[in-house]
Amino acid sequence: MKLSFNSVKASFVATASALALVACGAPADGDTEDAMADGTTAAAEEPGTIVAVAQGNDDFSTLVTAVTAAELGETLSGEGPFTVFAPTNAAFAKLPEGTLESLTAPEGKEQLTGILTYHVVSGATDAATLTSAIESNNGSFEITTVNGGALTASIVDGNVVLTDAAGGTSTVTATDVKASNGIIHAIDTVVMPG
Repeated sequence: MKLSFNSVKASFVATASALALVACGAPADGDTEDAMADGTTAAAEEPGTIVAVAQGNDDFSTLVTAVTAAELGETLSGEGPFTVFAPTNAAFAKLPEGTLESLTAPEGKEQLTGILTYHVVSGATDAATLTSAIESNNGSFEITTVNGGALTASIVDGNVVLTDAAGGTSTVTATDVKASNGIIHAIDTVVMPG
């Protein structure tokens, strides 16, 4: 079985506004609870977009910088839904010295866009659904990312592990971080499209 998510591929390579200009979707000061018609308040707020959630988490600050450089902020704030395998700051720190700097420079934008869209899948796939797909397919499940490349998901020592086109692996370290337009799963290594 193969998941195919090419339908939004074109939208990810389109030029988007810089992430810094994207509205976070965070509530204004003092609006921490929504007033209900009967005078009660809602206990929980709706999460922001994938971009807003990433902006609100210090572990994703490098990812936010990369998304800004690739001008993908508007796209990832779009309707979706998307599933993002989001590298943490520690994941980006594993890249060879100077790699991140060259990718976030203007001349690295095309390559950076390809790498970032390799971490995004169309549709909202939670951890239970992904785990079930792996188990139902003899322990290996191929996921087609929005850049057209494939990731292979498997379970190793109880953790979901992604294998990229180059044979590199990344472990999912946190799952099911909800956003208004999808789901984020944190990963410990940047995956590469090839």
